[in-house]
Amino acid sequence: MKRIIGLFVTLCLAALLCGCSKPAEKQTDDSEPGIANGSKVDLDAIMDSVKKIIENDFKPQLGIVLGSGLNALADEVEVVQMIAYEEIPGFPQSTVTGHNGRYILGNLEGVPVIMMDGRIHFYEGYTMEEVVTPVRVMAKLGVKAIITSNAVGSLRAEYPVGSLVCIEDHIASFVPDVLIGPHDSSLGERFVGMDNIYDSALRKTAHKAADKLGIHLLDGIYLQVTGPSYESKAESAMYASLGADIVGMSTACEAIALKQMNMKLLSISCITDYCPNVNNSSSTTHEEVLKNAEKVSQEFVALIKEIVKSVGENLPH
Repeated sequence: MKRIIGLFVTLCLAALLCGCSKPAEKQTDDSEPGIANGSKVDLDAIMDSVKKIIENDFKPQLGIVLGSGLNALADEVEVVQMIAYEEIPGFPQSTVTGHNGRYILGNLEGVPVIMMDGRIHFYEGYTMEEVVTPVRVMAKLGVKAIITSNAVGSLRAEYPVGSLVCIEDHIASFVPDVLIGPHDSSLGERFVGMDNIYDSALRKTAHKAADKLGIHLLDGIYLQVTGPSYESKAESAMYASLGADIVGMSTACEAIALKQMNMKLLSISCITDYCPNVNNSSSTTHEEVLKNAEKVSQEFVALIKEIVKSVGENLPH
C-alpha cells in the first residue's frame, strides 16, 4: 500500500511539473486572448483561416471525434468537403498511425457534421493547449454537441475486450490541466466546475440507441494518462483502486476544454486490450489496439449513426 501511495504522489507531482514548469506572467482574468499573453495557439487566426476554407457556407450542427482504429465511420458521411490540418496555418498536425489529420464536413444520417479524422495527443510533444485546439475549433464553429470516441484499455475483467463503454465521468489528475496558463475569457470561465462533464441527456440517448440495436453498452469511469508508454501492472492496479474502469491517452483533456465552453459532450470508448492487472495480461501494442478496434468498428459505426440520428431529430432547424 505504501508503494502504491508513493507512486500516486510521484505521478501527481510529475503531472503538475509538466504543466507548470515555467511560471506564467501575472495576468488578470480580463486579459485579451492570443499569442501576446504567452499562448502557443492563436485560436482567432486559426478560426479566421478555417472559416475562409469552408466552402458553401456549410454550418455543422454536430462534432464527432474519431479515436484510434475507428475511422470506418468516416466512410458513412456524405462528404461536402475535407480539410487537411496542414491546410490550416498554425494548426497542430497528427503524427500517429490511425489518425489521418483532417476535418471531414458533410452529412451523417441527415445531420450536418464536422468530423475530426485524426487526434492530437500530448505524447506527440504538443502542449495541452495545442491538443484541444481541434475540438475548440469545432465548438467555435457553432456545433450544438460533440461526440468523441477512443480506444481504451480495460482495468477490470467485467469490462471485456470488444465492449463499448459510455463514459460517465473521468479522472484527469495524471495529466496537466488544459486550463493552466493565460486565461482566454472568450472560451469561458477560468475556474470550471466538472459536474455533468459527459451530458446525462446524451448518455441516455446513447443507451436508448444501444438498446434499439441490441448492443450492450457499458457505463464506466475513464482515466487519462499521458502515454505513449502503456501501463505497468502496478500502475494498472493503482488506477483500478482509484475507481477507474478504463484507461486511455486522450479525451479527458478535451472534455475539460469543452466543459469550459459549455459544450454538451458524449464520449464512447472501445475496449481494445486488457491492462496488465487483469488476468495477468501481457503488454499490448499499438497494432493490437488498431486490430481490435477494427473488429468492433461495425458495431461502433451503427451505434454512432443511431445516436446522431436521434440527436439530430431534436436539433433546432
